[in-house]
Amino acid sequence: MSEAAARAARILVVEDNEALAAGLRNNLEFEGYEAYVAGDAAAGLAAARRHTPDLIILDLMLPDADGFRVLRALRSAGDATPVLVLTALGDEADKVRGLRVGADDYVTKPFGLMELLARVEALLRRTARATGATTVRFGDVAVCLATHDVTRAGRPVPLRPKEYELLVALLRREGAVAARHELLREVWGYDPSVNSRTVDTHVLELRRKLEADPSNPRHLLTVRKAGYRLA
Repeated sequence: MSEAAARAARILVVEDNEALAAGLRNNLEFEGYEAYVAGDAAAGLAAARRHTPDLIILDLMLPDADGFRVLRALRSAGDATPVLVLTALGDEADKVRGLRVGADDYVTKPFGLMELLARVEALLRRTARATGATTVRFGDVAVCLATHDVTRAGRPVPLRPKEYELLVALLRREGAVAARHELLREVWGYDPSVNSRTVDTHVLELRRKLEADPSNPRHLLTVRKAGYRLA
């Protein structure tokens, strides 16, 4: 499995052809990615805000607005998420226009699945190198996003999968507050068997493993009536 797949990167597919969108989602999930689908421009922009994807696959021909408008909206809002656009055969002008508006790469329809997956993987690798965000640190804790290794004061800290995903969800916000319902959606999806106490329990366990004094945390902080943040 690729490095990007090992990190369970989030990929948003904005495509109005339901069969194509479902096929892309299934194949992306088979490769180990976390995939979401939106069928039009408005739903795509909403999903980009909701899921904070690592990469967006964007069809330029959407029923409510063209993909160029989606690209402009993302970039004007300061969203630097890499975008792979899907263009029609022979539309070279659309390819050039998409790249100028803010696309990072393109694939021409009809496309081969292996080519698309290779471009997805390359874009994710390129983004990781550009941001230098392979290892994130706070206090004496280091989190390697490429390997999922977590250390404290140089010593390995074993985390369960959901503990690690929760930690990464907090890291993504760069100090901003994460509401419990946001963390439930991002880490546990829409599983009806979990509730806000699940988040609290996992935060307590992360504090036990990562804080010098779990009862008086310096990094995994509770924001009263709001949620949690990482300092």
